[in-house]
Amino acid sequence: MITNTQNHLLNQMQALESMAKGQQLQPVGNPDQGPDFGELMQQAINQVNETQMQASSLTTAFELGEKVDLSQVMIAVNKSRVSFEALTQVRNKLLSAYQDVMNMSV
Repeated sequence: MITNTQNHLLNQMQALESMAKGQQLQPVGNPDQGPDFGELMQQAINQVNETQMQASSLTTAFELGEKVDLSQVMIAVNKSRVSFEALTQVRNKLLSAYQDVMNMSV
């Protein structure tokens, strides 16, 4: 299920891709509607940070002998790892798109 925010992000990425290919931009919707790309990235970074902090606190609690299931700790750690890797891949794609745009001749 794709949320409205994810849909907006996909639309912006497709617009960037068409710009990089030199195609005309097609209006996708009202550009004033919804958060901008920077806000979406900041939200994603904050979510990844929150996931990592939760995994860290569960790991610490488990190490201190508090009543925390090992399965909860492992799930939280893997969830934070996967979310960080996804964020890293998005960053890499954005850098690649930026470099493509900057290398275009005008």
